[in-house]
Amino acid sequence: MQFFAFHLMPWDRLPADFGDRYETAWTWLPNSMYDPQHGHALYNRYLDELVLAEELGFDGVCVNEHHQNAYGTMPSPNLMGAILARQTKRVKIAVIGNALPLYNPPTRVAEEFAMIDVISGGRLIAGLVVGGGPEYYSFTVNPTFARSMFHEAMDLVLRAWTEPGPFEHYGEHWKLKYVNPWPRPIQQPHPTIWIPGAGSKETIELVAARRFGYMGIPYFHIDFFRKNFDAFREACEKNGYTASPYQLGWLCPIYVAETDEQAWAEYEKHLFYFAHHLLKGLVVLPPGYTSIRSIAGIHKALGSFLSNAKSRDDIERGAYAIVGSPATVRQKIAEYAKELGVGNLLGLFQLGTLPADLTRKNMTTFARLEVGG
Repeated sequence: MQFFAFHLMPWDRLPADFGDRYETAWTWLPNSMYDPQHGHALYNRYLDELVLAEELGFDGVCVNEHHQNAYGTMPSPNLMGAILARQTKRVKIAVIGNALPLYNPPTRVAEEFAMIDVISGGRLIAGLVVGGGPEYYSFTVNPTFARSMFHEAMDLVLRAWTEPGPFEHYGEHWKLKYVNPWPRPIQQPHPTIWIPGAGSKETIELVAARRFGYMGIPYFHIDFFRKNFDAFREACEKNGYTASPYQLGWLCPIYVAETDEQAWAEYEKHLFYFAHHLLKGLVVLPPGYTSIRSIAGIHKALGSFLSNAKSRDDIERGAYAIVGSPATVRQKIAEYAKELGVGNLLGLFQLGTLPADLTRKNMTTFARLEVGG
């Protein structure tokens, strides 16, 4: 199994009355709450935590893209990926991912990802995503075109990496006379591609057919992951091959301390700040954003979403997070990894208001346990 340190770079200073006054941490949350001076400290602290992951022996680091929200203050994960490409030497750099329909033209993604791959010496994992539902409100993009824009943009990015330029592209959404990006990526024919999904049948079928990696979107009950990963393996079989465990990734919050009780005492308030504040309003499915059959499946699963968890027992029953002593965490990771059949564990070692000292302690303890032997 490969171990990645995933970072959301969240905002940790929502007001005490947030839960009563505001309906969501997304799109409409007033940006007057953002303090740039504190943001300066946070960005540099968060980058230090990702650089630490290399020092501790992790296989990779992960960043991602979200807009106009407190959940993850990374509207440009490519900036973070470029910094990490220069500040690290060994770890894979997974940008999961760029929301293709939000880039005009999407050849910008091909160019920027190629830059990260070249700077890093070929360590980029390229995440290509549709983008979250709230993003379509943030950018005033018609969600009924989300899937067709994503498919056209994905094909265009892949052509830009693999087809000699200049060439022309005349599609439904973009018309480009000259496609001839400089630089080109080191990895050939193109960087490793991961596509996250929340159970959409269309996404599972697409990723299986293309033989890309499928990363399960987190914060659902473990039964939801089991069902989706089984569906992905079935889709791969229908395409004539057996899925590799390294095509599957599970993103899960993790916290390790000396004992189970100490771990929960240190972590619980930060976990529930995240669950009840930062996740508030995340799951928005604008009309036309995905198919009716996929919406039905996602809505059915929302009853078991992390934001509904109220207690430690809820968290442990649903495996929403792995929290405990080294022995407990080791046992649970081994059990769940085998059950889900995943080859990539994307650990969320900092979330919500978890401070720097506890984050570094958590990462260091975990690395000694699972990564450093």
